[in-house]
Amino acid sequence: MGLFDKIKRAFTGEQQAPSKEETHYENGLKKSRQGFGAKLNALFANFRTVDEDFFDDLEETLIEADVGYDIALKISDALRDEVKLENAKSKEEVSNVIINKLVEIYEEEGKDEDRRLQTAAAGPTVYFFVGVNGVGKTTTIGKLAHRYQEQGQKVLLAAADTFRAGAIQQLEKWGERVGVPVVSKGPNSDPAAVVYDAVQKAKQEDYDILLVDTAGRLQNKVNLMKELEKMARVIAREIPEAPHEVLLALDATTGQNALTQAKQFKEVTNVTGIVLTKLDGTARGGIVLAIRNELHIPVKLVGLGEQMDDLRDFNPEEFVYGLFKGLVVDSKTETSDDSDSE
Repeated sequence: MGLFDKIKRAFTGEQQAPSKEETHYENGLKKSRQGFGAKLNALFANFRTVDEDFFDDLEETLIEADVGYDIALKISDALRDEVKLENAKSKEEVSNVIINKLVEIYEEEGKDEDRRLQTAAAGPTVYFFVGVNGVGKTTTIGKLAHRYQEQGQKVLLAAADTFRAGAIQQLEKWGERVGVPVVSKGPNSDPAAVVYDAVQKAKQEDYDILLVDTAGRLQNKVNLMKELEKMARVIAREIPEAPHEVLLALDATTGQNALTQAKQFKEVTNVTGIVLTKLDGTARGGIVLAIRNELHIPVKLVGLGEQMDDLRDFNPEEFVYGLFKGLVVDSKTETSDDSDSE
């Protein structure tokens, strides 16, 4: 069954009871789904016919939904032919064609990406976290530490954002909360020295996972790049092939600003995956479409709530299902609603 068919079955009540993972995504994407639905409803409020004015309005609607300018144009162009091909004229038919095309493009953009978190063949696995202040990077590290510890893994944290005393304290609090040790030094100490101590401890005491927090001051990209490169060299010298992931944390609530940050961090370090945080708190879930289309960096983790288990491995099928479920219009229902209103 295709994704669009699954979404359509959910609308008509034919879908089976949702799994736990489906429920996480459905609940976590509620604001995005409602926001996207509101934008589509606004588009169709004055719908009369499919003409150039309609496609101009559609492009504007998609851009406002944070799917990105490129995707908005791509969808609009594709729909010109699609609407004619399917002879779609009513607003429910056109709405369904739009969502179906969004699903198709989304699947196409991500068909070759590897969303798995890479692990070491032997010795500690090292994940290197980057991202600006306030995006939920440290919270992500704490929740991921909890997940691995629950799986029976031995986890160590490194507080290498020494630029801010508050960042060190925040990570130490997370370490206490989840019962995981933290390697740290004083504020303004050398981040590479913190990383070196953490790597040595991880190797000597047989830790399975080392999660490294780093500074994110993008206002001076040259210094940041040198700092990140130095830390990466220290890690690679001690653990060949590490860091195994460079994970960029982005705040989904910032929409296109998150995309701009991603492009900037991509310039200064070899980002291997995206952590999209606070997805439950935004109507801007369409940003995942823009990330796939413009960056071609896989989203590997998503934050779907405040609970410990609300940090989830990114599942594109569940994401699309959670984003569009209920937005597919059933023509019978539409007709019935129209007749009732008369």
